[in-house]
Amino acid sequence: MRRILILFCTLPTTVFAQKADPLKPDFGSPKKIPGMHLAWQEEFNYTGKPDSSIWRYENGFTRNRELQWYQSNNANVANGVLLIEGRKENFPNPNYQEGSNDWRRNRKTVEYSSASIKTQGHKDFHFGRLEIRARIDSSLGSWPAIWTLGNGPWPLAGEIDIMEFYRVSDTATILANLAWGRSEKGGPVWNTGRTKLAHFLRKDPDWTKKFHVWRMDWSKETISIYLDDELLNTQSLSETLNPDDNNPFLKPQYLLLNLALGENGGDPSRSKFPIKYEVDYVRYYTKD
Repeated sequence: MRRILILFCTLPTTVFAQKADPLKPDFGSPKKIPGMHLAWQEEFNYTGKPDSSIWRYENGFTRNRELQWYQSNNANVANGVLLIEGRKENFPNPNYQEGSNDWRRNRKTVEYSSASIKTQGHKDFHFGRLEIRARIDSSLGSWPAIWTLGNGPWPLAGEIDIMEFYRVSDTATILANLAWGRSEKGGPVWNTGRTKLAHFLRKDPDWTKKFHVWRMDWSKETISIYLDDELLNTQSLSETLNPDDNNPFLKPQYLLLNLALGENGGDPSRSKFPIKYEVDYVRYYTKD
């Protein structure tokens, strides 16, 4: 009995389930975490459109002068995953206005489409642990993201980028960021964590073919962001005060899953389409 007990105690405290095949969706039971319980989950184990009781769509040209037109057609659930596809398309911009200074309206045509879904109005998160298992496409032009926003004006309501992938100085990079308040220059205050994709490819040349787990641990004191248990960034919440001394990260936030194209992602014109972004599950744990 003593030998068995010693072997058991050397196991990682948060892993009790059999390890999933990294090339496939995980249909196993969520792991048990000591001191926490699974408060909510979205496993995408159904077929059709994302569950409308959880997810809302963003539509049209949305932010950052990105190239994609967001539409519901590009988000579908099957075979245990949410699949968001970036597609090369060409159709008239329904909102086109000749002579407009608004980039959303002065583009005559739509050349790319994708999807962005969010839990705004349906599900908020506030302290605990978020785990998202996903597989990203590293093609030039691809800009997938897992992120949260507060319910209020940006950046005062706060932003947490659990995962972004895009080019930084032409180098493929995985980012873990937080934004809040306004700096003296009037823009948001950023804490940006950058890790070159090459760092992960050196450890595993097949990294981009596999699913990986992005994780955010969120308490009243800190927010820490991990990728496959490797710490990417951490932030003390004693420092995240807006000019009015309100702290956005002490309030609930909602989740977004999206695939942008262009801008930070780079020029997608020579990439192979569709560009795919797959999300296996979203799991939310809170303390007992």
